[in-house]
Amino acid sequence: MADNNYLKDLILLRNDPSKVARVREAAERGEMDAQYAMGLIYAEGRGVEIDLARAHFWLSLAIAQGDTDADQLRNIIGSQMTDAEFDAAKELAVAHRATHPAPASQH
Repeated sequence: MADNNYLKDLILLRNDPSKVARVREAAERGEMDAQYAMGLIYAEGRGVEIDLARAHFWLSLAIAQGDTDADQLRNIIGSQMTDAEFDAAKELAVAHRATHPAPASQH
């Protein structure tokens, strides 16, 4: 069983940016908690430069899986974003969809 409690270690990321890679890998695999954690990491600059567009992007992925906490955080971040940052977040989403097609719906 994998340790996927990414949020408990976020404080460590301020001092050890190398830990971001493990969370990013899990987020890219589609793990909702890791996607939320990546949103928080980019929103607060924990081990990375603050990047509100990337924060918005990762939180949007978590929201798509039903994470209501991600929705609240994304609303806060969205209120601080410029138009250019929103455009960058949209570009990240388009690029992601191009490489991660949505599963076919089952009827």
